[in-house]
This record gives sequence, structure tokens and C-alpha cells, in this order.
Amino acid sequence: MSQDRLFKLACTTCKRINYWSSKNKKLVTKKIELKKYCKWCKKQTKHKEAKK
Repeated sequence: MSQDRLFKLACTTCKRINYWSSKNKKLVTKKIELKKYCKWCKKQTKHKEAKK
């Protein structure tokens, strides 16, 4: 059975959920933070892992 789990990425500026991604929960224990494009802010912003 795969340990990959889906999680949401939410924009830190407007708080909207823009992306879904997966990670291996056994290997990655801390929350993911990536720079992604937000279509509502119309610029690249930091996106943090949101609660399900």
C-alpha cells in the first residue's frame, strides 16, 4: 500500500486553495511550502499546506 497522501496548497495572501499535491508521510514530516502562481492574486505567492 502506498504511503502517499493528497493535501491542499493554499495561497498565503488570499487563503484560497489553488493546488492539490501528494507527499510521502513517512519521509516528509513537516508542512510543505512552495512558491506557486495564484490566479486570484495574479502573481507568484507562497502556498502552504492546508488542513483537509
